Amino acid sequence: METHIDHLVIAAKTLEQGVEYIKDTLGVNIPFGGVHPKMGTHNHLMQLGSDIFLEIISINPEAPAPERPRWFGLDSPHIKTQLADSPRLLTWVVNTTDINSLVKNASFDAGTPEIITRGALSWYFALPENGSLLFGGAVPYAIQWLTEEHPSKKMADMNCRLESLEIFHPQPDNLRTQLGSVGADKLVKIKASNENSEPHLKAHIKTPKGIKQL
Repeated sequence: METHIDHLVIAAKTLEQGVEYIKDTLGVNIPFGGVHPKMGTHNHLMQLGSDIFLEIISINPEAPAPERPRWFGLDSPHIKTQLADSPRLLTWVVNTTDINSLVKNASFDAGTPEIITRGALSWYFALPENGSLLFGGAVPYAIQWLTEEHPSKKMADMNCRLESLEIFHPQPDNLRTQLGSVGADKLVKIKASNENSEPHLKAHIKTPKGIKQL
């Protein structure tokens, strides 16, 4: 079972704010992706390299609220308060060819694989029952695409590439063990943060205007 970084998740109060944030930070105008009827969300998407992409996601105000909590903790009052100030790099997602084995091997509750659709695309996504953000965003969600090729190949290429992803955590050794259980410990740089701080991510992106940080 191989595990790879699939995409980075930028959460925003509105898609417009998320698009403006990426335009200000990376200097590119990321195009619209689609809607997720099951989750009551919508997104904008672009490539970040080979089989990897960037997603801006927000609650879709025109969609009915789902019967379950939305993914990535978007219904959490704490996260809503954070996004009211500014969009942020909220979490990350890894892909696998055997999501059931990944979930079974995880040393944490990675959620239950469920079918998600967006337009003609469909995939398995491991969803926590309460919709919570996994360990403050430090631990990734898992996805298994039901496509012959990675969908990023059909996304807009804005000449941006992921150089590295850093995760700052007050208990780096524990995080390394959790990531190792799903084969993701070598995919990122794990760094110690202040004991009282929340976990956070920092992505280094190569852009037409040089290396930028999210």
